Amino acid sequence: MEFTRREVTPHLDQWEKDGEIPRDFQKKLAHGGFIGVGVPEEVGGDGGTLIDACAMQEGFMEAGWSGGLMASAYTHGIAIPHIIQNGSQQLIDTYVRPVLSGDMIGSLGITEPGTGSDVAGITTRAVRDGDHYVINGAKTFITSSVRGDFVTTAVRTADTGAHGLSMIVVPKGTPGFTVSRKLDKMGWLASDTGELSYVDVRVPVENLVGEENHGFYYIAQNFVSERIWLALLGYGHALRCLNLAAQYCRDRETFGKPLLANQVVRAKLTEMHRQVAVARSYTLEVAQRYDAGEDVIAEACLAKQTAVDTAVWVADQAVQLHGGMGYMRESEVERHYRDVRLLPIGGGSTEVLTDLAARLLGYAK
Repeated sequence: MEFTRREVTPHLDQWEKDGEIPRDFQKKLAHGGFIGVGVPEEVGGDGGTLIDACAMQEGFMEAGWSGGLMASAYTHGIAIPHIIQNGSQQLIDTYVRPVLSGDMIGSLGITEPGTGSDVAGITTRAVRDGDHYVINGAKTFITSSVRGDFVTTAVRTADTGAHGLSMIVVPKGTPGFTVSRKLDKMGWLASDTGELSYVDVRVPVENLVGEENHGFYYIAQNFVSERIWLALLGYGHALRCLNLAAQYCRDRETFGKPLLANQVVRAKLTEMHRQVAVARSYTLEVAQRYDAGEDVIAEACLAKQTAVDTAVWVADQAVQLHGGMGYMRESEVERHYRDVRLLPIGGGSTEVLTDLAARLLGYAK
């Protein structure tokens, strides 16, 4: 699309080297009408459904966006839904509207050094002290936290496991709240990812999102759409890799003929196509059911697994079909190969989500 040709393609390699995207890119996204799709108009969005957002972002992936660019540009997809659904009007006006206008960048702080997919095991603690909460703890692998202006942070407010969690918005610049380290990653290079430290961080009680000790429900509520988005990212990477590989096989000649003249190559491309089509159809069906108000927690887990497994396999085959060029940093499929490896881990690992789906489907004792 024109936006990608003008605003992304000339700069993406440099953003990958820089380890982040420039802040003004959020303004360009907002001015182009690409931030608020799927977000209610009453909070500053453009309306629409999850399917509408999927259609837009599928187009970006097909045009060659990297996983890191997608993650950074759309971190608000995980940073502000909790506030929109459960937060006060003050929090919506202070954080949600500026994010949707491209003036602020938010992130979501759940994962900790000692807890990954085990959300109920969160140890970062917030203690009420008059009109403030005092927060102590740490977060890691937090997308957009280096550039971000605030972190919607999951904290422990009671010693009751999953039922003792809350969500609190912590603005950058609050004394005691620091990005302790910017993390270097295998892929998603254009996405700034950080470790966060909270040392006696005092935040007004007004920054509590919804009710105290209801945070686990809020997190679970939004995991479904996040996992559908990760599934979209998976088949989006796979579709781009398929298209790149097919074009390379048309253009590349070996032994006096195009690679496509070889039956084994055609069969491989056809299998890549089949897996992409299945992953796309499954993901969009689950997204449509989500928009219709159905309970699709298990289905979102399985759609994510289907799509991200497809991404990992198709990217691997695309590199193989490119031969030595597929291993070079100048090759786009090399970037996708690195980017997709995160997908079976992020948003809940495949192993954890498979077990969750088994329990929801009645296959566990």
